[in-house]
Amino acid sequence: MRVLLAGATGAIGAPLTRVLTGAGHQVLALARSERSERAVLAAGCTPVRADALDRDGLLRAVDGLAADAVIHQLTALRAPSRRVAADNPTNVLRVRGSANLLAAARVLGAARFLTQSLVLGYGYRDHGDRPVTEEDPFGVYRTGSRPTSSDHVVTGLVEAEQRAFEAPHVAGIALRYGLFHGPGTWFDPTPGARPMPVPLGGGGVLSWIHVEDAATATLAALEHGRGGEAYNLAGDHPASFGELATVARRGRPALRLPGWALRAAVPYLGELMLDTTLRVSSAKAARELHWTPRHPDPRTAPAAVPH
Repeated sequence: MRVLLAGATGAIGAPLTRVLTGAGHQVLALARSERSERAVLAAGCTPVRADALDRDGLLRAVDGLAADAVIHQLTALRAPSRRVAADNPTNVLRVRGSANLLAAARVLGAARFLTQSLVLGYGYRDHGDRPVTEEDPFGVYRTGSRPTSSDHVVTGLVEAEQRAFEAPHVAGIALRYGLFHGPGTWFDPTPGARPMPVPLGGGGVLSWIHVEDAATATLAALEHGRGGEAYNLAGDHPASFGELATVARRGRPALRLPGWALRAAVPYLGELMLDTTLRVSSAKAARELHWTPRHPDPRTAPAAVPH
């Protein structure tokens, strides 16, 4: 297939370009700057110089081009925000960026549209020990008089999915990834990477996915996913934030804070790390996409994955 990829230089986008081109797909990669243009060229992709948030510029850039599918992997998750607002950069990419990329898909004649989502859309709360499936409610908010940081994240995820599902000109597919780990993520094992603060007790247990596995899962969804469907994509062994920090630091001291201090310093991390326990089932992805993770246990994932 010929694929337009938005987010080609990100934590998932970089391995995804390798996986897509390795499988024989042609990749058109959005590039906002000369630097990113050079990076996607080096990755064997054809750069399309445009900003996904500039609708007119994006549509001019893709005019005259053709693609079979569009993959939306744009985020702005370099570091955790103290609080997440409705206009958080990643939310803007999920909402306005999705609308613009769907318009680009129409110009390109693309029939498939894959959008990044997260299992956190099932709600920032304690879900117990039962693995959550795609049949469980998605778009679950905290109860309160005012929206919290996590509520804004959930809204962005729901809107991105709905836009993909409701667009009449594409078969929309939502990729509900577990929490990311590996190079370029909050839990980056690369020497010198900034440590992520975690609760003293380790925090909640969640389902995770290595960025290399996220790339192979995306390829599987591109080739086998059904339009109008969402897929949970995560490893088989949930783990706590403290365990991930220990792995990422590779024996070096992790930055551990009492729960009250974590909430005071970064309230959003309190909602995520202290209030949320979430195990998900990826059985549907295994059954329909024929996908299984190469690194199912985040506690034993390598520091670097050979290419």
